[in-house]
Amino acid sequence: MSKISKFFKGGGSAASKSRRGPSPQEALARLRETEEMLGKKQLYLETRIERELAAARQHGTKNKRAALQALKRKKRYEKQLSQIDGTLSTIEFQREALENSHTNTEVLKNMGYAAQAMKKVHENMDLNKIDDLMQDITEQQDVAQEISDAISNRAAFGDEFDE
Repeated sequence: MSKISKFFKGGGSAASKSRRGPSPQEALARLRETEEMLGKKQLYLETRIERELAAARQHGTKNKRAALQALKRKKRYEKQLSQIDGTLSTIEFQREALENSHTNTEVLKNMGYAAQAMKKVHENMDLNKIDDLMQDITEQQDVAQEISDAISNRAAFGDEFDE
């Protein structure tokens, strides 16, 4: 492989790590950092817009050229601010989607663990043995009921005559 293709395709252990991708926690941390940075830039642009607007008012009709330049800068800053708003919206959406995906992955992993545990619990159970056991229990309950019925009937001393 040539040096150029190694450079573009990645030819080392660092490249194999990047193919795996970052962990969800790393990606979430980076997205939050980016959100913070963009939030700071928003505040900066908002103060710049207010300054340019104040400069335009200050120059007013006295220096129209300076006032127009201040309004043009203000317009550029507003455009940058709206772009940042859109970018922030996209990043927030991506962060929420990543958080949901991570949550779903954890839930699925835990459900898999539970399924394995249930499989282990049911490993020693045989359906035929369970059916036999349930029949035995039913028979014993029937015997117990017959005994109970026999005991609870009044004794027929003297009511019946044996001829």
